[in-house]
Amino acid sequence: MRRFLLTLMLVLPAVACDPTARIPSPSTEDDDGADRVSHEMIVLGDKLEDPYSVSNVEAAVRSLYPDKAGRTDIQATDIYVRFLPRDEDQYDALVDAGLVLMDHPLDYEIVRDGDYYHDPSLSEGEITWQYAVVSPDFEFPEGIVHEVLDKCYIAENDKTTRSDDIDWTLVEQEAYRLTGNSDLYLPPLRGESSKPKGRITISDPDFGGGEPVGVAGVRVSCNSFVKFTHTYTDEDGYYQINKSYSSKIRYRLVFKNSLGFAIGFNLLLVPASTSTMGKNSPEGVDLNITSESERKLFCRAVVNNAAYEYITGCSAEGMTIKAPPVNTRFWLFQDIENSSAPMLQQGAFISDGAVGSLLSRYLGVYKELLKVFLPDITLGLKGVEDYRSIFASTCHELAHASHFSQVGKNWWDKFIAYILSSYISSEETYGSGDGDNAGYCEVGEMWGYYMENMMFRDRYGDESYARGTTHWFYPQILMYLDERGMNRAMIFKALTKEVKDRETFEEKLRSLYPEYDSIIEEAFARYQRQ
Repeated sequence: MRRFLLTLMLVLPAVACDPTARIPSPSTEDDDGADRVSHEMIVLGDKLEDPYSVSNVEAAVRSLYPDKAGRTDIQATDIYVRFLPRDEDQYDALVDAGLVLMDHPLDYEIVRDGDYYHDPSLSEGEITWQYAVVSPDFEFPEGIVHEVLDKCYIAENDKTTRSDDIDWTLVEQEAYRLTGNSDLYLPPLRGESSKPKGRITISDPDFGGGEPVGVAGVRVSCNSFVKFTHTYTDEDGYYQINKSYSSKIRYRLVFKNSLGFAIGFNLLLVPASTSTMGKNSPEGVDLNITSESERKLFCRAVVNNAAYEYITGCSAEGMTIKAPPVNTRFWLFQDIENSSAPMLQQGAFISDGAVGSLLSRYLGVYKELLKVFLPDITLGLKGVEDYRSIFASTCHELAHASHFSQVGKNWWDKFIAYILSSYISSEETYGSGDGDNAGYCEVGEMWGYYMENMMFRDRYGDESYARGTTHWFYPQILMYLDERGMNRAMIFKALTKEVKDRETFEEKLRSLYPEYDSIIEEAFARYQRQ
């Protein structure tokens, strides 16, 4: 698998474009002095006794209420189970069934927290075991390997009305004591368990005076053993968990956004990357991310916010363009420079035609592995240290994804085929503008650089920002039109399937907007290919 990933990292650039006092900040060390939190793979220790198993809850009731032990019928409210999906279709089937999946067991000591886990009994090319808590009446999807690990009782999930005067908060505490987990239990403040809440923010020193802004729509996940839940931050970064806790809990940011897009790739192929925030109070945790934060966390948060801003902006009044596919998936690479929008998950590029043949020359037998958690957008972040540069690259590739939404797979295959062929023959991403399908690249990159430039200017007020203007496809044409009253929605409307070079692009614009005829003619005449 590592050889495949290295090969893939070489190929994809070929299709590339150049807090309150009450809530603590995330801990980077366990309270007992354990190893510092890592953002690599989770290191597991010993298996722990789960205080929420039915047998342990029953033991806690007997201990506290010996006179009620024979009259309290405790039925499982949850089933702790693990699944082994063989491919993305099976993984998606579990998600579609409403499951929240964890890639590591929930009843093991975590010696060193991290961003991901892969079961050592499985090869790197396989999806690892996925752990979940399901209801007792859950219908297991056919054909997906699964194993029931335990039957559990979480009082908060019990919908029956109890009149036995049992204090279930005390029962929970006693279950932690009986199972040897007292050090994890925190007596509830004010006699009540806490519903964690807080705010996740990020600082961009070049925007808004550097004041932190919310990390928008990101998933906040937290758990103590099998008692876990998640929510999403709002557009200002605030979150409120709807389940109460009285124990130390682990917090994670899962980069599966509420808008549908996901940011994946952690050395292993995963649908959505996770950044740990360590073990913290049940009161909640605040986090402000800066360029000095852990590198992967910073990059994921910037891409998350750039994509959130771009996608919500697609429906802004007067600026409407098609949004990228709802389930757009990003891969972030720290060791390469170029970015790309191959739209693989959407069915582009992987085919039995010419494009598939070009790809096969590089991937060989590893081509089939691309069918596990395919990326749509790859971002090369080598040497990129600041928010604004990551923002610009993200907007550029999302502009391509919007274009893909409008023109479809056949058009996109021709676009990618030209770039890949150019890279193979000359190691120049965009080639010289000659050869089959060059016009697809001309139109696609003209739009991509134009959108990048305009969105950068909108955010940072830097009217001198103008990337891509030395290339043969001249994004200046669209910038010229924009300056003279044709906004991005008007321009995007002309990017239809039949527009495959600058000539057909000009014709389409002039047919749609006869009132701008002379301006369009002037723009294309001003920037003639040399």
